[in-house]
Amino acid sequence: MDLFDHQFEKDKLKEAPLAARMRPAGFEDFVGQEHLVGKSRVLRRAIEAGNLPSIILWGPPGSGKTTLAYIIASITASHFSPISAVSAGVADLRRIIDEAKERRKLHQQRTILFIDEIHRFNKAQQDAILPYVEDGTITLIGATTENPSFEVISPLLSRAQVLTLRPLNKDEIGLIVSRALRDSLRGLGTLKVELAEEALGHLVTMSNNDARAALNAIEIATLTTPPDAEGKRHISLATIEDAIQHRALPYDKGGDRHYDTISALHKSLRGSDPDAALYWLALMLEAGEDPLYIARRLVRFASEDVGMADPQALVVSMAAQQAVHFIGMPEGNLALAEATVYLATAPKSNSIYQAYSKAREEVARGSSESVPLHLRNPVTPLMKGIGYGKGYKYAHDYPGHFVRQQNLPANLKNRYFYTPGEQGYEKEVSARLKRWWPEKEDKK
Repeated sequence: MDLFDHQFEKDKLKEAPLAARMRPAGFEDFVGQEHLVGKSRVLRRAIEAGNLPSIILWGPPGSGKTTLAYIIASITASHFSPISAVSAGVADLRRIIDEAKERRKLHQQRTILFIDEIHRFNKAQQDAILPYVEDGTITLIGATTENPSFEVISPLLSRAQVLTLRPLNKDEIGLIVSRALRDSLRGLGTLKVELAEEALGHLVTMSNNDARAALNAIEIATLTTPPDAEGKRHISLATIEDAIQHRALPYDKGGDRHYDTISALHKSLRGSDPDAALYWLALMLEAGEDPLYIARRLVRFASEDVGMADPQALVVSMAAQQAVHFIGMPEGNLALAEATVYLATAPKSNSIYQAYSKAREEVARGSSESVPLHLRNPVTPLMKGIGYGKGYKYAHDYPGHFVRQQNLPANLKNRYFYTPGEQGYEKEVSARLKRWWPEKEDKK
């Protein structure tokens, strides 16, 4: 790189977005992912020793995948060849590989091929780099927001280590923003920004764990805020709301409103009111609530308040949880909305909740009777000799695959815990139990 190229790169960096200017150059400034690159971690020691395998970085947007790739290239003194799978083709790959061969031959320098959004490469494009990853011509660093197991071909996966990046938490996003506001060389330090506490809180919440989004928003807010007479730029909550085009809702994820709102959602579901349930769901999601927290509450509701009246409610709720985990937000909001409407309109029964509570109370009272001998499995001759399994009736040998026998300890013979309701599927369950155990139904 000559003098003119060096000046060009400096000028380009000045004009780059804040997120690019604030990209850390080393691990000492890198925020997050301690489970991968903390001081005592094997990966960091391997990188610092120059022993870098090909890797696939899998994580949400703004979690540091590209930054980590740049740091690795810098520490290992490797030539860095970044491309985007959105726009690059096989011809680009061949050019980089040819250059890597020459660089390796003439300068003994490693080439890191960084492929952003590698999941967008088709099989032929991924096949094109496979031999050169295998023979060490290039070291591959792929970045993806999608599960590599589904999007990256198996031969390439077997030659690369998949590293999972976690979403940045609120404290980490806040630290990154604060650094950008203080940094006078690369950040906004010379602009004397004073960011209101509630504005920072809203910015961090609405960044959705994405450091790039947070930095883009604070840069827009700063550049559009005129300085006062002392040259300071006061950024208020309203300015941040305008910058990210999202109004701060009256909701505190750690305070009373959090618990009040989830209670309102739960009670609206129990009250079979899909409109109210959708409103409280939307309020929480749009205010930045953790979608997986909501999904957990829906799963609990499916068991507690719908239960056996519609066993599919639990299946739908778990499917919503998996959808949110798989595709993330905001796309996952519709899966939660679907589950919410399903639960609100499902028949209701708390019989499972009551049945388990009764059984738990019985155990808590100290009832820990031995298992009746006929229900024990005679796995050894000695056990069989002392009566294990004797008299057990195998249900499948009887008409209707049912036979009456005592399954509770003797002192609990006349106890019952589960009383089915008469709603939805549970009405059918109730009819079965009346046929099988009429004496129990007479005592209820």
